[in-house]
Amino acid sequence: MKLVTPMLATLAADAPAGEGWIFEEKYDGIRALAYKKGDAVRLWSRNQLDLTSGFGEIAEAVRELPARECVLDGELVIFDPKGVSRFQLLQRRGSGGKAAYVAFDLLGVDGGSLLRRPLRERRAALEALVGRRTTGPLRLSRSLGRDGAAAYDTARERGWEGIIAKDERTAYEPGARSRSWLKVKVRKGSEFVIGGSTPPAGSREHLGALLVGLYDGAKLRYTGKVGSGYTRDSLAELARALAPLRVDEPPFSDAPRLREARWVKPRLVAQIAFAEWTADDRLRQPVFLGLRRDKAPRECRWSERER
Repeated sequence: MKLVTPMLATLAADAPAGEGWIFEEKYDGIRALAYKKGDAVRLWSRNQLDLTSGFGEIAEAVRELPARECVLDGELVIFDPKGVSRFQLLQRRGSGGKAAYVAFDLLGVDGGSLLRRPLRERRAALEALVGRRTTGPLRLSRSLGRDGAAAYDTARERGWEGIIAKDERTAYEPGARSRSWLKVKVRKGSEFVIGGSTPPAGSREHLGALLVGLYDGAKLRYTGKVGSGYTRDSLAELARALAPLRVDEPPFSDAPRLREARWVKPRLVAQIAFAEWTADDRLRQPVFLGLRRDKAPRECRWSERER
C-alpha cells in the first residue's frame, strides 16, 4: 500500500450521543502509521517523516506481527508512572520511560486494503492481528464503550488528554479532518506557530519566552508569550532550531510591541498546554511541552483553536 495521509478528528465541545458512536482514550503523543512488508518495517509521521530509527523496539514488535504485510494507524507515546500518556515525555526520552505504539486502526493487511470497510470491521481485524495486549511496545488502544458521558468522566478522573468518538459505520478518510471522528479534550493543549522569542533573563540561558500564534487565513495572529515549561536541554534545542530562522521583521500581523524581541520565520510548531483564553484572545498560563516536527505551521489555524 502507498503511503496514506492519516484521517484526522474534528474538535468537539461534547461527546456525541446516538447510534453508531464508540469511544476510545485520546493519547498525547505523535501520530504515526506503521508499515510492514515482509521483514521491512517503517514508521511514518502524519507529514511523512521517517521515525523508524528512533523507535527500534516498536519496529521490531510490528515486524513480529502474524501478517506478511500490514498498515497500522496509531500513536507513539510514553506513559507516566500513573499510566497517563504525556507528549513532553517523548521530548525527554533520555531521562527514562519506554515508548509504546498504541494502535487504533488497521488500514490494510496481506495485500488487501481496508480503507473502504466500516470501522467496526477494521477494529475487529486489528484486534485479531494485534491481540488485546495492553503492555509492551505494541498495544491496542483502550476502548471505552458506547456511553460518551461515561467515557469523558473516566478520562477526567484518570487525567487523560481526552477521548475520541468514532462512528463505527464509516470508512477511513485519508487526509480528511472528518466529523466521523471527534476529539473531546479534558486537558487544554494545542499546537502553535513560533514567530519569535524574547531574550533570556536572570539565570536562564538561550531565550526567555517563545512568541506564538495561529494562522487566521493568510495572516499569522499573535496569541501570546510562553515563558514556562522549559528545561536546560529544551532551551538549547530551541536556540539551535531558531538561530537560522532569524529575520528583522515580525511574522505576526498584529505583532506585540517588544523592543528586544527576536523574530523568526514561522517554520516551527510548539505544543503548548494552557489554562484558558483571556478576554483579549491571549493564552493564559501557557506551558511549553515540546517541538512538533510532525506538524506543519499552516495546520495551526485560528478557526480551529481549542476553546
